[in-house]
Amino acid sequence: MRIVTALISMSLAFPLVLAACGGGGDADPFDTLQDCYDDHHNVESLSVHDSIVVCCLDHPIAGVHPSCLTTQADCVSHVDTELDATVSLSDIQAACTDYVKEL
Repeated sequence: MRIVTALISMSLAFPLVLAACGGGGDADPFDTLQDCYDDHHNVESLSVHDSIVVCCLDHPIAGVHPSCLTTQADCVSHVDTELDATVSLSDIQAACTDYVKEL
């Protein structure tokens, strides 16, 4: 009986996990990087680093995907310009390094 209950629970939870994590090409678009960052950092409580990486990799920003260019230096410049001053340059640099590795 436990196995049946576990399988039923998993079959109900799995689609929710996929929806929450996204399926790759169906991520919500945002008008600005700041809007995306605010959603992931302030609403979903992701770290500064993870919010930047997720926005750069997974979400079209103003119709551009991936949205943070192709080099670490260009990414840092772009993200630093687009996000408010509360995000430190060191956080941006670390996130951009990981973003470029995952391109």
